[in-house]
Amino acid sequence: MSEGQIESADSLSDKEIIRRLKRIREDINPEDMERAISYMYDLGRGLNLLRTFPQGVTAFGSARVKEGDKYYDKARELGGLLAQNGHPVITGGGPGIMEAVNRGAFEFGGRSVGLNISLEHEQFANPYLTDVMEFHYFFARKVMLSMASKVYVYFPGGFGTLDELSEILCLMQENKMPHMPVFLFGKSYWKPLDRFFRNKLLSSKMIKAPDLNIYKITDDINDVIKAANKIGHQRIQENLYDHFKD
Repeated sequence: MSEGQIESADSLSDKEIIRRLKRIREDINPEDMERAISYMYDLGRGLNLLRTFPQGVTAFGSARVKEGDKYYDKARELGGLLAQNGHPVITGGGPGIMEAVNRGAFEFGGRSVGLNISLEHEQFANPYLTDVMEFHYFFARKVMLSMASKVYVYFPGGFGTLDELSEILCLMQENKMPHMPVFLFGKSYWKPLDRFFRNKLLSSKMIKAPDLNIYKITDDINDVIKAANKIGHQRIQENLYDHFKD
C-alpha cells in the first residue's frame, strides 16, 4: 500500500481492527479518546440510517421562513414532486424551508428524512418526517446531509445555509466528493452572491472559471426533478460514495 492510502474497514480482520483500536487507546489521552468515541457514535448512527434508503435530494434553507412565504411554498411543491418521482427527501429536519420540503414529501406519502440537531434556538424536529435522527455534532450531521444525496438544492438562508453551501462547493472543487448537481433556488436571492464570486473571487484568481460551473442558479424546481431523474434510483444499501476515491 502506497503512502497516503487508507485501507477500508472491510479489508481488515476483526482481530486487526481490535489491535488498532487498542493502539489508538494507548496513544491518545482519556479525554480525547472519549471525544473520539463520541464523534464515532454520531457518525456511525448516521451512516447506519443512510443505508435504509436510496440516495435522494438534500434541501437546505432558512429555518426562519414561514408558511405563506413564496420560498416555503416552492419548497413544499418541490418535496411533493420529488416524492412523486420516487426520490427520498433529506433535510436538517427543522422548521422553515426544511419543514416545507419534508411536508411536501410527507403529504405525498414519500420518504421524508430529517437529520436534526439540538440547538439553543430555532431547531426542533418538524412533524413531517418518516425518519428522524438527532445529532450532537454539526460536522457529523453535515457529513450525513452530503452522503445521503445525489442532488443538492439550496433555498434562501442565513449563515447556516451558506456554511453548508460553501462546504459542498469546496469539496467538489477539490474533488473530495463526487461532482453532483447543485442548485441555488431563487435567482433574485443568489445572483448577488454569484456576482461576488465572479467579480471578486474569480477576478482576484481566488477561484478558477470551471469552479463557477459547480452550481446552477434557477427559479424552476423542475430543474431539480430532471437532475434527480437523470441520475436515477440507487438501490438501498448502495451509495455513490462507496467506490469514490479522492
